[in-house]
Amino acid sequence: MRVASAVTAGLGLVALLGGSVAAAERPASPDRLRKTLGWGPCSAGQKELNAAGAQCAKVTVPLDHADPGGRTIEIAVSRIKAKSPGKRRGILLSNPGGPGGTGLANTLALRPALKDVADRYDLIGFDPRFLGESTPLTCGKAPRPTPPGATTTPRRDFEDSVRSSRDTARRCQEHGDNATLLPHASTRNVARDMDAIRAALGERKLSYYGISYGADLGAVYTQLFPRRADRIVLDSSTDPAATQYELFQRSGAPAEAALRGLDGQVGADVRALLAQAERHPIAVKGQRLNAPVLRMILKQLVQHEEYDPQLLSVVADVKKAAAGEEVEPGPALAAMLELLSSPELADSMVGGAIFMCGDGGWPAGGWPKNPATYWKNMQRSRAAQPVFGPYVNGMIAPCAFWRGEPREAGTEIGNDVPLLMLQARHDNNVPYEGALALHAKLTASRLVTADIRSHGVYGRGIEGLTPVPCADRTVNTYLRDGKLPAADRTCAKPEGSR
Repeated sequence: MRVASAVTAGLGLVALLGGSVAAAERPASPDRLRKTLGWGPCSAGQKELNAAGAQCAKVTVPLDHADPGGRTIEIAVSRIKAKSPGKRRGILLSNPGGPGGTGLANTLALRPALKDVADRYDLIGFDPRFLGESTPLTCGKAPRPTPPGATTTPRRDFEDSVRSSRDTARRCQEHGDNATLLPHASTRNVARDMDAIRAALGERKLSYYGISYGADLGAVYTQLFPRRADRIVLDSSTDPAATQYELFQRSGAPAEAALRGLDGQVGADVRALLAQAERHPIAVKGQRLNAPVLRMILKQLVQHEEYDPQLLSVVADVKKAAAGEEVEPGPALAAMLELLSSPELADSMVGGAIFMCGDGGWPAGGWPKNPATYWKNMQRSRAAQPVFGPYVNGMIAPCAFWRGEPREAGTEIGNDVPLLMLQARHDNNVPYEGALALHAKLTASRLVTADIRSHGVYGRGIEGLTPVPCADRTVNTYLRDGKLPAADRTCAKPEGSR
């Protein structure tokens, strides 16, 4: 359920229309859309869905929702029917985050956490437009990355990232029919597609669970279609007033704090390793790790308390390699090295770039166009955030080189749709303060805070993480009975967490 946002830089970038419930859009026409729907077996690659008895279909939607009679695209949808027809509530959609995450099997994956609640809904999965099986969009083939040399400098590493991002922007915008499709890659349009799915299924309302970017997508839906929103759960969301770049920058301080919370020697070892890697990339198992790569690895592992042993293992392995020892990497570092050497790595981040660069609303783009801005912010951050500051401030996205402006401008969110929000107090991917800002804008929302370091609160047990039973019960009670907590609440640190 949790996409590696530190790799994709997907920090919950979404677009909004209309500043109030009164500004909501009209729902999609059920008559036009329902006739395009035909259920059948899911594709051969969807083994979990087929094993669960799911059916799949394609919903035809406008490429441009402002031109409903124009060109169309197809949205891949899956359905597992409710097992308790007499208690059936309706349909439950979900989104796994990213941006760029496919979601055809995501609602099925939630079933263990939903427990008996799953029997009351048709579980609906979907791939957002241009991803997975939904009229997929691809960029030109990425060149094989050039391995770091034996020596480098922070400036050289930064210039390499600038060249890579510029090339990604060019490959995406010039490939195939992308110049026509990309202007319509926005969170706002994904929310509109969700309403088209609802209409095609003949449902009056939809319920929804979204995490990270998916949480912000859910907020978009409530803004555009407030009267079509049934029971909505937003897990780990962002500040609606911040730009994408600001959100990424803000993740540095809590990540630094999390690292400081470990054994003091670990922090000292990390800083020493980074100082060395900024001049002489560290060779591990035939691969050289420069400072930006080390920072990316550490940023991934510091997100969850349960990952601390893996983080310590990676630091120990790299420390030995830096001292000239032959190292057989442990499982955590071995997995990262395999990912880094994968020729598909660059292509796997295309989905994030498509939506980060195409979104025009909340957060309002905000990627500086001048590389000098990133370099200046990167260098300034070193004093207070020596480990993660250069990473979150110097990460120059392809959006800096994206041509053209978003087709729609975003406006400030604000509605009174009743919904449930979840947030980890020590989330260092999308910090807690951002959720508080969104909570204030969603005036009828209730916020459940988990006193843990995590990105994502609901259903953590699905991924082998320590569950937060208080949060899981609250979500399931809401989805089952429609009962929101009477007031905001905090779930104590669960037993067994660090």
